[in-house]
Amino acid sequence: MPVISFAPDSGVWLLSTPRTSYALRIDETGAPCHLAWGPRLTLAEAEEFATPPVPADSSFEGRPPSGEELPVDGGTRYGPPSLQVRFADGTRAFEWETTGHRVLEPAPGESELVLEFRDRHYPLAVSLHYRVHDHCDVIERWTVLRNTGAETVVLQRADSAAWTLPPRDDYRLSHVTGQWAAESQLHRERLAFGETVLTSRRGVTSHHTNPWVMLDAGDATEDHGQVWSAALAWSGSWRVTVQRTPDGRAGLTGGAGHEGTALPLAPGEEFTAPRFAGLHTDGGFGAASRAWHAHVLAHVLPHPDELRPVLYNSWEATGFDVDEPGQRALAGRAAALGVELYVMDDGWFGARRSDRAGLGDWTPSPDRFPDGLTPLVREVHRLGMRFGLWVEPEMVNPDSDLYRLHPDWVLHFPHRARTELRHQLVLNFARREVADWAYDWLTALVADHGIDFLKWDMNRAFSEAGWPDRTDGSDRLWTEYTRNLYAVIDRLRADHPGLRIETCSGGGGRVDLGILSRTDQAWASDNTDAADRISIQHGYGQIYPARTMAAWVTDVPNQFTARSVPLRFRFHVAMAGVLGIGGDLGRWSDGELAEGAALVAEYKRVRHLVQHGVLHRPRGPVDDGPTAVQYTAPDRSEALLLVWRRAPHRGRPRLPVRLAGLDPAARYRDARTGKVHHAKVLTGYGLLPELPPGDWSSAAVHLVREPERRTAP
Repeated sequence: MPVISFAPDSGVWLLSTPRTSYALRIDETGAPCHLAWGPRLTLAEAEEFATPPVPADSSFEGRPPSGEELPVDGGTRYGPPSLQVRFADGTRAFEWETTGHRVLEPAPGESELVLEFRDRHYPLAVSLHYRVHDHCDVIERWTVLRNTGAETVVLQRADSAAWTLPPRDDYRLSHVTGQWAAESQLHRERLAFGETVLTSRRGVTSHHTNPWVMLDAGDATEDHGQVWSAALAWSGSWRVTVQRTPDGRAGLTGGAGHEGTALPLAPGEEFTAPRFAGLHTDGGFGAASRAWHAHVLAHVLPHPDELRPVLYNSWEATGFDVDEPGQRALAGRAAALGVELYVMDDGWFGARRSDRAGLGDWTPSPDRFPDGLTPLVREVHRLGMRFGLWVEPEMVNPDSDLYRLHPDWVLHFPHRARTELRHQLVLNFARREVADWAYDWLTALVADHGIDFLKWDMNRAFSEAGWPDRTDGSDRLWTEYTRNLYAVIDRLRADHPGLRIETCSGGGGRVDLGILSRTDQAWASDNTDAADRISIQHGYGQIYPARTMAAWVTDVPNQFTARSVPLRFRFHVAMAGVLGIGGDLGRWSDGELAEGAALVAEYKRVRHLVQHGVLHRPRGPVDDGPTAVQYTAPDRSEALLLVWRRAPHRGRPRLPVRLAGLDPAARYRDARTGKVHHAKVLTGYGLLPELPPGDWSSAAVHLVREPERRTAP
């Protein structure tokens, strides 16, 4: 079956992925309307959905509040619009007129449908883009708007896409909420009637929610049931509105920006909305996660095939007390532990002795690094490690040479206070000269010192988001800031193909498909408490793969919770992602250093499974009982089971963990004990992991498929 097909008689378009179908048509008014999204259909089957619209029951109903591919403001539409336009004469309504279509093949294995429209009277062209992949069920959608006239058009809302679900008796919404140091807390709750809005007004993706949703009929489980989901590829402010109506429908619309802002579109100017990808699966939440992970690895990450190195970060060992002798000593201890990437954190530049000064002055402190960074970088390379550096290019301290020279470069309004958070202000990356300044010093820093890795941080939200130099600046900056941020990173990576970047915004404040398309991993949270990290990582992994999730082992008592858990438990939690170490190695005992080195070596033996394997969640973090995650090789030759238990309770049975995704005809050997298990026993009856007694116990079980036994002739 073709990936994109068309029935001229009915006007039905059908987009087919390996396991799903998406159908739409242009209705009698010229509007693009949704028909079906779910299990795979033939074109003839999809045409059954192209029925005449049902007349409204009363003059109070208007058009169905969900079902259009891009609901617009105008006519008898009363639901949340995806497109709101104000033309030069004050007219706000939009009326569709089709102008054509294109079917493209942008890359091998990809097909793209472009439906082209214009307003019936006013000079605005709209194209709806749909991209599908031969080996992936994710459908990418976005909208392009172009002003074809001689006067400015104002986009009051310009979402990327709207998604419509089939009618169901009930709906459930899955999403994450949180805050700094408590990100990605997963919630599954009945979808309320009316409109549920998830948004960030902070200028970044935010710690408080994340731009993705999952919807089901209330009956899906980890392993069974239909799930519809969508994720926005945008790293600035955003909004997703989910709607449930009394007639049994649900849908959502989403895109860049938040309420109260507008985007002027000058004559000849074009706006391309970020991609808003959608996915349907009938295999439950676990299958949805695995499909998203496969999509991120195949179509989002710049270097998906690489194994991420074991990292050491100096922050918790030194804070701002950074100098060359101290960093050399830490690097030596890290190398002995088996670390492959050494990252020097904040405090290496300018007058940086605390968070009160120095941001913006990106040259090594001469009293701490009298010969610059080159001697330290060479020493780290000599030790067999790559060298990484913490930077925060988007920020400035008022106590800095940069701010004294360019006070107009920050976000601000005339006659209003400039609010400091963490003693810093936000540089206006929407200004071309600011973005160019950042690119210039970053590319020189990387080139001059042979830097392999940047931890790119961003430690506060926007405030006083003004751009006084431009009359339309306060509206334009929300989009232009993020576009220029992307451009700086893209230029930097083009200049330095070997450079790898970690996205960070005070932890997980900037994690989304947009930033992950130009970085290599993400710092999921500043909270490194292993117990808290289990739930943070559980929510993170609903959409984003372990290959992108940096996770550290740090010292106890933990700085956030004052909790102490065993080193083994801390390692096993961090081994569920890209392993990093952030403790003060100068204070580790010989026993801790030996145990840490052994656990680093253990991770290296299995990280190909964590970073490139298929995730299953045998048991989520629902109580004090065991939580388990499983990573299986794509060819099912190996599997890793990680199990963590907070506290045993007398009288509670020890239940086996049922594995998934194994070769049912195979036997698997425990790499540590040598015990051999039949796959059908592991999946049908389960494995009872050997957990040490007491609180905070954990286990890592590495299973390797046994060679097929042959019967002698």
